[in-house]
Amino acid sequence: MLKRELGVYGAMMMGLGSIVGTGVFVSIGVAAGVAGPAVVLAIGIAALVAMCNAFSSAQLAASHPVSGGTYEYGYTYLHPTLGFTAGWMFLCAKSASAATAALGFSGYLLHSFDGGDQRMLVPVALLTCAVLTVIVLSGIRRSSRANIIIVSVTLIALGAFVLAGLPTLMREGTSQMTPFFVPGDKAGGRGGMQGLLYATALMFVAYTGYGRIATMGEEVREPRRTIPRAIVLTLAVSAALYIAVGIVAIAAVGAGTLSEATESHAAPLEVVARQFNVPGLHWLIAIGAMTAMLGVLLNLILGLSRVVLAMGRRGDLPDATARLNASGTTPYIAVIVVGLVITGLAAIGNVKTTWAFSAFTVLIYYAITNLAALRLKKEDRIYSPVFAWCGLAACLFLAFWVDWRVWLMGLVLIAIGLLWHRLYRYRHGSKMS
Repeated sequence: MLKRELGVYGAMMMGLGSIVGTGVFVSIGVAAGVAGPAVVLAIGIAALVAMCNAFSSAQLAASHPVSGGTYEYGYTYLHPTLGFTAGWMFLCAKSASAATAALGFSGYLLHSFDGGDQRMLVPVALLTCAVLTVIVLSGIRRSSRANIIIVSVTLIALGAFVLAGLPTLMREGTSQMTPFFVPGDKAGGRGGMQGLLYATALMFVAYTGYGRIATMGEEVREPRRTIPRAIVLTLAVSAALYIAVGIVAIAAVGAGTLSEATESHAAPLEVVARQFNVPGLHWLIAIGAMTAMLGVLLNLILGLSRVVLAMGRRGDLPDATARLNASGTTPYIAVIVVGLVITGLAAIGNVKTTWAFSAFTVLIYYAITNLAALRLKKEDRIYSPVFAWCGLAACLFLAFWVDWRVWLMGLVLIAIGLLWHRLYRYRHGSKMS
């Protein structure tokens, strides 16, 4: 077992480090392109859906506080196939996301130096992966300290953005909020309620970093008390921040301009910040975007390595991945494997993940989470099963608004994973059912 080092504050900052990343700097602009000003409503609805799922994650992690998150819950409360599916989808999608975060940080950094030498994009990304992997190898305590510093800089930058935009918001009022729902012909055929629901599915992805707290449940002190508090606080802070940033950004430039800036510019909030005429603000936003990418990468290395650890313990991956260091603070083989995989993907230099595919992944992942929560015994429940039912229904409903090609890609990926699972278990035998 890993040592329990994290308290409420440390766990909450881990959650914020996972949430306040590409979500706030990119996904608000992406969602604004399909929902218009109604993206603000989508952010709020997505937060409510995320809260239902968060309650399920919190009580599962409190009653079963081990590494692995929904991979472990699926095995324990449902069926090995569902547990493996959750873990497999998490590893595939989040490894690509981590590589994208490394490349994103490199891009932001080079862009800050007048475009820099783009031939350095991949080398800087590889160096970033190596440095953060070493930090994670040093143990959860040092990783937590590094995360707190990184997240604090990001929060300061976003707080300054909101404060600088308040005069514009007061002056412009709701002029940029009409029409509230973007017409379908201006949103790729999606508009009105359809655009709102699609944007909600996209924005739901932006909140799911709170799951990192559950994934690392084995390293949290007093899990039954700490995990629920940390998850609720993480979602409350991130939802308030997302809504504030969304309102200020749209009031300043409008949903259409924000969407166009997302497609054409590395950091769309930096484009908006220039409208406020506050000296140095766009530089602060650029730094915040860089630290946000670092926070996402750090927390994904942590989360992915803990899922690899859990899969190694269950016999779904080689036994070596379940080894801990001498002090019992780090699954060092799992961390090295994850670091190498992410570095390899970043080395390709053209990793492309879409929010639509991320939406499919997390909707499947949290549907399994809610199913597992419904299997909890009455004495193990912290919250009413109504939240799990609502979370499950919302995940399945929102999944219908993801493009069918993304569904097909996800189903193929699941099939490949299950084939590996069956063949590996057949060849090496099963440790645990």
